[in-house]
Amino acid sequence: MIRVAELRQREVINVIDGRRLGIIKDIDLDLEEGRVKALIVPGSGGKFFFFFGRDEDLIIPWENVIKIGVDVILVESYSSTSPVHRDRA
Repeated sequence: MIRVAELRQREVINVIDGRRLGIIKDIDLDLEEGRVKALIVPGSGGKFFFFFGRDEDLIIPWENVIKIGVDVILVESYSSTSPVHRDRA
């Protein structure tokens, strides 16, 4: 079992492009069902966000989490510029 405090210490990596998304800022919980709904990573300040003048948090649905490792969390995060989808079988 993993504690929320332990999750917040791990770096999130996007398996689509290998990009570091950052450290978890917050976790969206469904208290009625007792499950994690999403991971929230602070805005990266990359080119996309720079042009719009502010950083927005990246919300990663729990269904997009591929693997939780000792040091990192691997996720699939698609942007509007890369609409390629991969089937997970």
